[in-house]
Amino acid sequence: MKSDNHIHDLIIIGGGPGGLTAGIYAMRAALDVILLEKGAPGGQVNSTDEVENWPGTINIGGADLAMAFAAHAKSYGLPITNREVIAIEPGDDFHTVRLDNDEELRTLAIILGTGGNPKKLGIVGEQEYYGKGVSYCAVCDGFFFRGKNVAVVGGGDSAAEEALYLAKICKKVYMIHRRDALRAGMILQQRIKAEPKIEMVWNSVPTAIISDDTVVPKLSLQTVQPGVTDISLKNNQTGSESRLTIDGVFIFVGFEPDGRLVPAGTKLSPGGYVITDEKCETSMSGIFAIGDLREKYARQIVTAAADGCTAALAAAHYVENKKATR
Repeated sequence: MKSDNHIHDLIIIGGGPGGLTAGIYAMRAALDVILLEKGAPGGQVNSTDEVENWPGTINIGGADLAMAFAAHAKSYGLPITNREVIAIEPGDDFHTVRLDNDEELRTLAIILGTGGNPKKLGIVGEQEYYGKGVSYCAVCDGFFFRGKNVAVVGGGDSAAEEALYLAKICKKVYMIHRRDALRAGMILQQRIKAEPKIEMVWNSVPTAIISDDTVVPKLSLQTVQPGVTDISLKNNQTGSESRLTIDGVFIFVGFEPDGRLVPAGTKLSPGGYVITDEKCETSMSGIFAIGDLREKYARQIVTAAADGCTAALAAAHYVENKKATR
């Protein structure tokens, strides 16, 4: 196990909007900080087609906004390391962060911004045909279904946004929702209603994703694989069953917090979100949680950035007090 005796002031885990904002404020506070991100800076924003609710910017591509976040953080000299964190070990004097290359880093404070993962439907065919017609990202995989018929499962903002994106490139988009009204914002609802390529399938839940011997490009490897051909549905009002013939299924039924790195004993909500105080500090002293990982009312890019600011300022104060008592 490689270990360095150096103790950082702060380690930020996760390079989404919250983590990068935390990095900006940490650098402005002159902290000895490092940001660890296993993927591309910007996180899930990179998978968003258009962002229309970032203040001061009427419309911007998700990837462009992610690049702007990263460029801003790097302009302050924020060190960003492309590594995966596999464990956090809390301590009284310092916390230890273990990386996937067996390296250990020490730090006085940690900001966790690991976000979440798409919720699964848990139906037959979902896992079997993931990447072969089942997707959780229209911007990533929509290209493979150009001119084809697809289904979008969900009724919130994400589902509506992705359905509208798919309508630009697909022949037909069936939007399947378990209720009789969308949960998406009114502007998105109006756009859905005005889009002739989108057909709503109300009060219905998928029961199985079906494939035959048809071959389609596998989304990640560009090789031919058995492809999705149908999705089975059940009307939750009448109990009747039906089937839609489609080429792909895009699932947007919410996200689950990615709490794999949250230390044991940390207070969590019933849904698995980390409970924090107004400073974004967890029940573990010196460990902060931000963004989609934290229990809060709204989960938006702007609230993740706000969390990052709050946590970094609070971490700076924590570090100052910690050093004064050592």
